[in-house]
Amino acid sequence: MESRLNITNQEELWKMKPSRNLEEDDCLNKDSGETSMLKRPGLLHSHQATHSDQFDCPQELQHQQELFAKWRLPIKIAAVISSLTFLYTFLREVIHPFVTSHQLYFYRIPILVINKVLPMVSITLLALVYLPGVIAAIVQLRNGTKYKKFPHWLDRWMLTRKQFGLLSFFFAVLHAIYSLSYPMRRSYRYKLLNWAYQQVQQNREDAWIEHDVWRMEIYVSLGIVALAILALLAVTSIPSVSDSLTWREFNYIQSKLGIVTLLLGTIHALIFAWNKWVDIKQFVWCTPPTFMIAVFLPIVVLICKTILFLPCLRKKILKIRHGWEDVTKMNKTELSSQL
Repeated sequence: MESRLNITNQEELWKMKPSRNLEEDDCLNKDSGETSMLKRPGLLHSHQATHSDQFDCPQELQHQQELFAKWRLPIKIAAVISSLTFLYTFLREVIHPFVTSHQLYFYRIPILVINKVLPMVSITLLALVYLPGVIAAIVQLRNGTKYKKFPHWLDRWMLTRKQFGLLSFFFAVLHAIYSLSYPMRRSYRYKLLNWAYQQVQQNREDAWIEHDVWRMEIYVSLGIVALAILALLAVTSIPSVSDSLTWREFNYIQSKLGIVTLLLGTIHALIFAWNKWVDIKQFVWCTPPTFMIAVFLPIVVLICKTILFLPCLRKKILKIRHGWEDVTKMNKTELSSQL
């Protein structure tokens, strides 16, 4: 009888929670868009501690909570980009040598092929974090006001930017780990022996290539710095950390340092390519190498950001975001909507 009373009291406690807390505990917080677990009520009576399951969330409330609602779109897009990039790289790195020269390079799949997929997915997802901001600025300039609602797809995209950024960081960390594992591979050791033997056969005492050394040093250094700043962005997106920052500090880290990270990642990919842009051997079956495709979207985002940062456009965007409205454009949109 006592246990039934306790269960009844527990359900009443969940129902009697203030509406503000229920909104905070909801899986989709309307203000922050962050996921959180339902908070458990505190102990009311000492004898209730003997029941271990009475603080569990009621079954009906569990069904009301959505599962990873904000993560669905970013995960789907990341999965599609990963799958397409994997198939594209597999075609170039494995199928092409097998068809043209009957060379078996299937051993490249676990490390080399995957490690060409990871950086492309990472930098593409990072570009998708800042692309909706560019589109939103263009829409506001076109409408002449900030009070007109964005399209539903753009609004949904902007609400999932945090998840896109965290997935980008995840793929970047995997890329760094896979890159560090290169010297541990048995195939790399065999290739190193082959290179040493070829150098002896060619009577070369020094295999030093100056420009290749500089290329390696620069792009590895830029990659490390970009990953470090991306880690800072990921840490500041944690609710407990972001709550300790002012809005100006949080905005500065997420927007300014985020663009710097995207710029460093793009330069990292460009320097990795070096002189491969004009190397005809890189175009297998008339297809461009992966790094050319990877830097396309980030370059577009950076160019658009640069254009929007011009004083003539920057001042107008800031005025609109502070409440100013362009009456002429608003009248034109109203007339077009009436027609």
